[in-house]
Amino acid sequence: MKLLFAASEAVPLVKTGGLADVVGSLPKALQARGAEVCVILPKYGVIPETWISRFETVATFMLRVGWRDQYCGLLKADIDGVVYYLIDNEYYFKRGGLYGYGDDAERFVFFSIAVAEALYHMDFRPDIIHCHDWQTGLIPFLLKTRYVHDPAARDIATVYTIHNLRYQGVFGKELMKDLLNAGDELFGMEGIEFYGAGSCMKGGLQYADKLTTVSPTYAEEIQTETYGEKLEGLLRSRSSDLVGIVNGIDIDSFDPMNDPALEIPYRGSLSRKRKNKLALQQELGLEQSEQIPLMGIVSRLVDQKGFDLVEAVLEQILQEGVQLVVLGSGDWHFEQLFRRVAEKRPNQVVAWFGFNDALARRIYAGSDMYLMPSQFEPCGLSQLIALRYRSVPIVRETGGLKDTVMAYNESTGEGNGFSFTNYNAHDLLFTVQRAVSFYRDEPTWQKIIANGAKDDCSWNKSAKSYMGLYSEILSNRKET
Repeated sequence: MKLLFAASEAVPLVKTGGLADVVGSLPKALQARGAEVCVILPKYGVIPETWISRFETVATFMLRVGWRDQYCGLLKADIDGVVYYLIDNEYYFKRGGLYGYGDDAERFVFFSIAVAEALYHMDFRPDIIHCHDWQTGLIPFLLKTRYVHDPAARDIATVYTIHNLRYQGVFGKELMKDLLNAGDELFGMEGIEFYGAGSCMKGGLQYADKLTTVSPTYAEEIQTETYGEKLEGLLRSRSSDLVGIVNGIDIDSFDPMNDPALEIPYRGSLSRKRKNKLALQQELGLEQSEQIPLMGIVSRLVDQKGFDLVEAVLEQILQEGVQLVVLGSGDWHFEQLFRRVAEKRPNQVVAWFGFNDALARRIYAGSDMYLMPSQFEPCGLSQLIALRYRSVPIVRETGGLKDTVMAYNESTGEGNGFSFTNYNAHDLLFTVQRAVSFYRDEPTWQKIIANGAKDDCSWNKSAKSYMGLYSEILSNRKET
């Protein structure tokens, strides 16, 4: 089984969010199950030279975007046992970041066409191209329309994964017609029309052989008006082709027993974990005490993550005697919120704005609880990392959080965290208070941590599910 992953980012080359972790980790897990997997990305200017120097150019060619013929280079390297291809065009990708430019439509139309054209120049013919998020949504559309009869692309199946339905790559109708050299037929019922504009994501949803998203609950949620982002009708029409598969994490990378960022290595020992807590408290200028509950947050500071709920009851949470450590960046309003409270309560709250991977790992290791009260959460990786580092998650029951965090039940002794159902600040406060009360009951807290330690946060189960999906696609292809 030969698979080509098309995405806009992947670790270890370049990362802005969880998408990169998935695209960097899942191919390894699939190869362990016998698949041959390659990954294709844009050659961004921010990819470190230490990685770029390992690539060799395998082809150069021209392709048409709008009215211009554009240069395209195809580079190749083996990175940690996975073959990576890079699409090279300095005009589009040699910039200081990955997204947020005024010409993102043109940049990722170029990338989508380049992936299709690269099939002529690779020494690898995939059975399936697995496309991720809106930046690659046009690839299934192009393969089923423009390239449907081309020998290099014919008979290649596609899978399209929604990592976050809110970000759809919606651009003006005339712009998309121009970039794709297409007429009004592009915007019929079977096209990419979206409320008078063009949606890159809709191309993937409409034309891929199978659709996936990153948790079973999110797969159900996005077929409703509340979470469907105006695509719920299309998703319901394709419900038989839509499956939710929970993400995993790279348990070799996220391993508290072998993490160089930590003060003390540990696995199941709560006493050794708490030495990391004391070290974190000292590093951040907080009172050093094992008895004070320490709550961690590593997140984008945006509405989606539930920070309006946190804001509403933050004073009451802090009155519970907890310490709070926040690492992240995002909306100015929420940055100011945590900046103010950190200045007001320097012995209780620390806020670090930006991203620091080593500090993030020390927060996971040093925190007793991990707060993630999201408004919606397709999957979430942070709660999985928290479980791996024996930090007890406090979450709202939505998307992947509902699928991976089970509220502790004192009657049965089951559960690996704490959760609440309604998007309500007082429900959040009650859940935090409940968690703090159990923290002060040492045998119960040890039980909750032991329950979480039993969870398999690796890619093993997810890779098995993906392999089953790919096999189903190929089996159906043979039958037809």
